[in-house]
Amino acid sequence: MDNEKLKQFIVPILIVVVALIMTIYIGMKLANNIQDIIGYKNDIAAKEQLLAEKKAQLDKYIKEEAAEAKKTAEEASKSKPFYKPAASGMNTEAIIQGEFTEILQLIRANKIKVRTIKYEYDPQDDAFVKGAGGKYKAARLNMEMIATYTGYNNFLKELYKHDHFLDIQSVEIVPYKKNKQILLINFKLKLYAQDSAN
Repeated sequence: MDNEKLKQFIVPILIVVVALIMTIYIGMKLANNIQDIIGYKNDIAAKEQLLAEKKAQLDKYIKEEAAEAKKTAEEASKSKPFYKPAASGMNTEAIIQGEFTEILQLIRANKIKVRTIKYEYDPQDDAFVKGAGGKYKAARLNMEMIATYTGYNNFLKELYKHDHFLDIQSVEIVPYKKNKQILLINFKLKLYAQDSAN
């Protein structure tokens, strides 16, 4: 009889034991999930802080870039004078020579190699030459150059800061096939000078 009474309680006892095991298992899973959620929240907080830092850094760069653009625009708005040689009564080649020498010094200072230079003095399609009646002299230069990215970048910066008026007409840049860090450059430039005699 005791066995029969026990048999009646076996099913409820098994249900209680299974329920207890399930509760422990679910509790452990729940604890792991809570830890994962806390970890995710911490990751999100860290990434939000990093995002805020990056946004602040981006805002700083944008402000610096705007200030640099404003400074560049102010510098560009200031007109540059024409090159004027000390001597007068010379031909175009002699008048432009001093300006050309300054450009060659910039090229040499930035370790740029010049393969060829083609000159055209007082081109008839130039507005200054046509409209000034001999007051201005011009030389159109077509140069083939070889340079590194850094050397060419520095050359352009220095050319931009150059004291006298000049006109960069076109630039064609192709990386050298055997070494992509070397640039092959076709650079067209107009140099202007004011004739001292006029």
